Amino acid sequence: MPEKKTLTIDYTIYDRDELSDHVKHLMEAAEKAIDSAYAPYSNFHVGSAVRLSDGTIVKGNNQENAAYPSGLCAERVALFSANSSYPDLTIDTLAIVAMPKGGDDYVSAGSCGNCRQVMIEYEHKQKKPYDIYLRLPKNKVLKINSASDYLPFSFNSTSLLSH
Repeated sequence: MPEKKTLTIDYTIYDRDELSDHVKHLMEAAEKAIDSAYAPYSNFHVGSAVRLSDGTIVKGNNQENAAYPSGLCAERVALFSANSSYPDLTIDTLAIVAMPKGGDDYVSAGSCGNCRQVMIEYEHKQKKPYDIYLRLPKNKVLKINSASDYLPFSFNSTSLLSH
């Protein structure tokens, strides 16, 4: 007989002015990262910022390419850059914002599956979760408590067969 189960996650929606100063600062860094996004094909600009354990902030933005699979999302640009430049530091917080070119408000834009899997990889690597903040329209911000909440049923190195 099949066994039916339900999956739920906890998340919080804030007004932007309710955020702590350090999260506001990180959101501002992600918002500024939008300015240098390279999105000539989609005209959809995404900015991301990672706060590391020592307070360092690393920004990223989407980088498109005419050969679509060759581009990278803002989240992966920021996470890869953070790990490349600061491999011994852990991720404390990740902020993500999105706005169509010429838009007048941020839009809800959940991360793609590839980005969520990369978030899982770094959470597994550092053996502790980190907060993820997504900018929403009308000055709202959604907080997710971990990458594993953002991508349930994910896999990591423990899922792979060892030799």
